[in-house]
Amino acid sequence: MQSVSQLQRLKNIQQKISMVTCYDYWSAQLVAASPMDCLLVGDSLAVVMHGYSSTVHATLDLMLPHVAAVARGAGSKLVVADMPFMTASGDLRSGVAAATALIQAGAHAVKIEGAGHQVALIAHLVEAGIPVVGHLGLTPQSVLQLGGHRVQAKNEAAADRLFADAAKVEAAGVGALVLECVPAPVAAKVSSDLKIPVIGIGAGAGVDGQVLVLQDLLGANLGFEPKFLRKYADLSSSIGNALDRYHQDVQSGAFPARCESYA
Repeated sequence: MQSVSQLQRLKNIQQKISMVTCYDYWSAQLVAASPMDCLLVGDSLAVVMHGYSSTVHATLDLMLPHVAAVARGAGSKLVVADMPFMTASGDLRSGVAAATALIQAGAHAVKIEGAGHQVALIAHLVEAGIPVVGHLGLTPQSVLQLGGHRVQAKNEAAADRLFADAAKVEAAGVGALVLECVPAPVAAKVSSDLKIPVIGIGAGAGVDGQVLVLQDLLGANLGFEPKFLRKYADLSSSIGNALDRYHQDVQSGAFPARCESYA
């Protein structure tokens, strides 16, 4: 699956869409071997992979090697790449240049946060042949303006703005929409109102699919436990135990054994 239009087909047959965020060749290979529908190379890599405090530290130069690495490991999976901080907020020329670089690095579509000045860029990219995925609700690149990572569209006026923004990005040509941290009934209405697929994170079960960060769902991100996260493994403990055993075997001389040594 290497086309956003395939996500539309899944919505049309009412089959839920699975998306996972990953950042490197190794993890992309694991996802490629799974039944997962698509991959997202998120600007959250600034936090998860590089230790920054927020996604605003993700630059295009930081994103591109990760996109290329994921693309090399993703096999036939659809790869969506985030347009990093401010690349969708300048003039059209700089936005087109950033989107082009992400596509040339191996992405099949770009994801753009917001529905204000970004709408013109979305329409321009779609007309130029670059598939775009939208992103509304909690938009992490606007975290300074939003006052932190908070649930959005919690009152009627805010929900109405979200509905209007969702209609705008759909009209501009996005092939799918990510909806982050909004009340489940609001998200369900967005998914019902739009023809395009809506993929949620912290948006309840009434949307067309779900996305989680690979490290989060594997339980490998210490201390990160938002309400919307379900951990499918406890990788932190497994890795810790493996490192402890390796250290002990090295100290005791149990590793390497004769069968692990060259004659």
